[in-house]
Amino acid sequence: MGPDVPLLNDYKQEFFWKRFPQTVLGGPRLKLGYCAPLYVYVHQLVLFLTPWLLGGIGTLLYQLRVLDEAFAGVVSSVLMLSVGATLQGLARCMAHRTVVVQRLPAANNILADEEEVEFTHCVAPETVHFVVPGKKFMGNVVLHTFLAGALCGLSTWYLLPDRLSGLYGHTGAGLGAVMPLFALSWVTVCIGEYSLIVNTATETATFQPQDTYEITPLTRLLYILAFITVDLALRFSGSGVVELQVAAQVLHVLFVVLPVLWALGMLSPLDALLLWAMEQTLVHGLGGSAMSTNIRLLVMLLSSVCVAICTFFIPSSLGVVLFTVAMGYLLSQDLTQLLVLVKGTSPTLGLGWWGLPLSLMFIIGALTEAGLLHQLYFINSRNLTPHEVVGWILIALFLLTRLLRELQGACVLGGAMLNPLYPKRVTTAQAFRQKTRGLRVAGIIRRILLNLVSPLAMIAFLSVDESLEKVHTASLAIGFTRAFRMVWQSSEAALLQMVLVVIIRLAGGHRVARWNDLGTTVQLILVSLVVNRVSQFVCKLSFALTVLITSWTESKQRRQSAGTLLALNAALFPVLLGVVALSALLSAPLLPLFTLPVFLVGFPRPLRSWPGTPGTACPCPDSVYYQQLCKRLASAIRPAFASGAFGSCSPGSHYLGRFQGRLLWISVLERGYGYCTVNIKGLELQETSCHTVEARRVDEVFEGAFDHVERPGQCFRLLNPHWGNVLTPCSVLPVRVYSDAQNVLTGIIDSPDHLRQLNSDFLKTFVWLLLRYCVQELTRGAQRTKGHSLQTSGRKSQSSQLAVPLEPGPAVVKVAVDSQIRPESFSSSHLRGQDSYSLSSFADWSDEDDLFGPVPIRRPIRMMVRTDDGQTEVGFGVSLPGSVEIHSLYESMALSSLPSLRPLGLGLGLGLPIVDKGKDNIPSLTSTTVLRNSQPLHFTSPHSELFSLPPEWRTAQLASSKLQVLRPCFPEAWFCFCLSQLVLESFGEGDFEQVTLGLQEDRALRELYTQVMLSCCVALGADAQVFSPNLLFRLYCGDGPWTEGLEWLRANKELQQLTLRAFRYSVKLLVDQASLGPVESLDELYTTLQDYHENWFIGLVTDRSWQDNVAQEKPFLFSLGHDLTMGTYTSRVLSLQENLVQVGVLNEEGVRGQWANLSWELLYATNDDEERYSIQAHPVMLRNLTVQAADPPLGYPIYSSPPIHLRCL
Repeated sequence: MGPDVPLLNDYKQEFFWKRFPQTVLGGPRLKLGYCAPLYVYVHQLVLFLTPWLLGGIGTLLYQLRVLDEAFAGVVSSVLMLSVGATLQGLARCMAHRTVVVQRLPAANNILADEEEVEFTHCVAPETVHFVVPGKKFMGNVVLHTFLAGALCGLSTWYLLPDRLSGLYGHTGAGLGAVMPLFALSWVTVCIGEYSLIVNTATETATFQPQDTYEITPLTRLLYILAFITVDLALRFSGSGVVELQVAAQVLHVLFVVLPVLWALGMLSPLDALLLWAMEQTLVHGLGGSAMSTNIRLLVMLLSSVCVAICTFFIPSSLGVVLFTVAMGYLLSQDLTQLLVLVKGTSPTLGLGWWGLPLSLMFIIGALTEAGLLHQLYFINSRNLTPHEVVGWILIALFLLTRLLRELQGACVLGGAMLNPLYPKRVTTAQAFRQKTRGLRVAGIIRRILLNLVSPLAMIAFLSVDESLEKVHTASLAIGFTRAFRMVWQSSEAALLQMVLVVIIRLAGGHRVARWNDLGTTVQLILVSLVVNRVSQFVCKLSFALTVLITSWTESKQRRQSAGTLLALNAALFPVLLGVVALSALLSAPLLPLFTLPVFLVGFPRPLRSWPGTPGTACPCPDSVYYQQLCKRLASAIRPAFASGAFGSCSPGSHYLGRFQGRLLWISVLERGYGYCTVNIKGLELQETSCHTVEARRVDEVFEGAFDHVERPGQCFRLLNPHWGNVLTPCSVLPVRVYSDAQNVLTGIIDSPDHLRQLNSDFLKTFVWLLLRYCVQELTRGAQRTKGHSLQTSGRKSQSSQLAVPLEPGPAVVKVAVDSQIRPESFSSSHLRGQDSYSLSSFADWSDEDDLFGPVPIRRPIRMMVRTDDGQTEVGFGVSLPGSVEIHSLYESMALSSLPSLRPLGLGLGLGLPIVDKGKDNIPSLTSTTVLRNSQPLHFTSPHSELFSLPPEWRTAQLASSKLQVLRPCFPEAWFCFCLSQLVLESFGEGDFEQVTLGLQEDRALRELYTQVMLSCCVALGADAQVFSPNLLFRLYCGDGPWTEGLEWLRANKELQQLTLRAFRYSVKLLVDQASLGPVESLDELYTTLQDYHENWFIGLVTDRSWQDNVAQEKPFLFSLGHDLTMGTYTSRVLSLQENLVQVGVLNEEGVRGQWANLSWELLYATNDDEERYSIQAHPVMLRNLTVQAADPPLGYPIYSSPPIHLRCL
């Protein structure tokens, strides 16, 4: 769509302009979408001004000196409490009296904020409910009512005219400012009271999609009380603290501006404010890290506070050093991995139990070093202080580690230039490893310096600090707790901070008394805050300039208002810098409204940007590709994180990975000593227009860095051509992942020569599968014999009596199973739980799992035995080896409840075998009785019984003429070759020749396979002389035309699976022979089929088994498809191999800013239009991909991993 698509649709604009005034005023609905009586507006206006009226009563009594200021506040509080209780009681009373009211549709707008209400009179239940909706919980009724009374009393005290005159002066400008402040401040109080006790407005600063526990009404109350608290502190301090007096004067002015800040969404809701405050305290005050979940954040904050308190009460400075070093190391570890070890499972990509003794040895060494240095410090020479020596060592370590980190990535100098040492034009993982040997050595050196040498050097720097003698102050106790924690938690950041402190001292900063009196640890806290805020300012300013410049340079983003906005930003550039600086100071996202160059300060929130635990997604069939890729990618990320190829890799960083059509969003949630916690998301594979535009730009960015496209001029050769993009290339990772290849089969699937060969290949493949089926049955029977020797020996003797005659000669087997006994099935265990067994879904088998599942124990069953005089009698015995006892896998489920069975009529009674109950001489096809036209089997080899097929597979009622025509197609030579190979594999070389010769000469066995195979060929519809492409595709999908024996084939589930499997193997063989050349020998054909069986899944992409095999990492997968738009047939091959995944780092402030706008636009403006402007493709900001990667319900990644713990030591 064009750049001038509306920011808000017409119906959303009307909705927004009704909601926004309500937000500004705190809840009164003064603009409705329909006509309402005047008393509705009067009610709301009176209730809005009620706090001012009640507070005015107290103020008047104080000004008239009837009451002192304390009693004046109490009077206002009691009056407001009574009014609030009356309102809430009336609302609950009317709610109980109101009958069920039918909701009427809103006029001209189905998405209106409120429904049209028919008002009858001024105190009707619907009027009361409209003006005062009431609270959902009784506890909130009581709490909010008491808070409303307290707020009114404290506000009366806070805004007394005499108090304001005392702050700003009794004459001149000070006196002139009192009345405006008094009036406007009471407007702020009225807004807060109305939102608390009457009707809560929807806040522009929304963190949670739903306010389940009615926390939103408390938001404005909290900020008003925070302002009043400062004034109370000034009152009780006796007005002697100058800083408090200045703060009170400033806050009284800001108190007037509070409604504007609420309307702009700059002030956080309570939940986001609490999480943000906890995170900032933990990171900058106690030396911790942002955490992956809210529970971990709370636990870690409480633990760190306890450590700081204990540090304060330790009497010895040596004890402080040893305690803080040990606790800092422990708190910087992910101790939840110990629980994983105790449970017996291996930790996520970690060292296992080996990590415990190694960690113990290292921490003992660090404690020894710290203790010795601290003790020896007092007897050292005063010529050169230890601080200076260790300071120079720290500077050298910092420069060396930073240089080695820059060499690891594809770009240097903040992405402005390309790294000339990074390998270019590498296409294979092996070549990449060869070309990066030097970089890997440099990475190992950096890891040793950063993870082993630097912590010891920083501990030495802190252990000899002079301020340890004054540790029994709160600031120094917190400072040393944080400093020794930072040494482990974030060694690279701690090294930078200590180097800056050392440089300041070397530059003469120690001569500044106030700076020197702070002590080293407090100095480190201040330096940490400054470094963090400056880095945020740089990132936010870069993002703002990107939005500003691309709004004009990108033609598809240039709206009609682009020139005006550009001119305004240029004219008000100091204001823009102020907005960016304020957002950096608050560590809040810079919000580009509708992603236009109109910048606001978003409300402060945690670095994760979302309230929930990472791991929620919008799954689809393509999610399995990311599921397989996730753990492999996590394993490959570990060395990249450790070596510094991904940069600083701090919590809040975001990375984008690209391989073929897959896009991975990697977020760093938590970082500690030797570990990192990440969340990996997979973005949709569907190629929409916006997705394609941005994905193409991602490819161009990576090509420019990793392929080094030649550009004229030596001086510009190393410049990054996409430096302004939010994506900066980092590294290439070798990952074992599926490579997806799709080919058009034009010239293959429609070639008469290839299709003619398909008949022969299908029969050969079917022979191989049937023989292998018998061998698998024999193998499983032998395995069960070892586990059930007593039962198996009894069954074995009975089976030998039936199958092997005592006298020499051919074995004559004459058996018919009673149709009233329902045998058990040999159905594949992999097929259990699938939707159906119709031809459209019979591809749900697994190459890796056992096709037919475990063979059940052969129980004695009722059998019809034919005697010599032609009579039959009922007897008991066991089923023959190789026979199939069929039952339904869905015997407890109605077929009509299976959706995938309905297209073929199954579940509606269509397509099932027909039973003629009126004619007893015609056997029912639902019975497993051997038909009269099936002749007894006269095997000439005693081993033929091992390869005998179940009798149910020989009951097809097909015209003999059809089978007679196809008999010459039976591949006898191939049948004999397969027999010899299988006998060699099963029996060894002992009696190999005799057994093989006997089986090959057994005409009864050959006739059995001929009958079964040709019957299946006719029943499937694969008896055509030359296949058409359409017929081939339909048969491959299991959706062939109706044939004479189709019902019989459906009744034999295992046989139908084998038939469909054989046809799919033959189609794959056809494609391979057309691409790679024909199969030249029987041995080559046998090896090819063996490879299909072991390493391939051949089926349909829509099958559940396809996803299962991808998750199980089957080496190869093959599928056939039909492009309806192009009218072509395609093949798809997934190959599991090591490929190169390209990864780049994103501007984290750009991501946070776009997510802040997404939250505002969807949760407040409810702008969920799929074609809205803020979701359109932006090749520089990657706007569409960023929106996709947001957590649901605002974003829609198709895969999101739970927090993944990575060992990166």
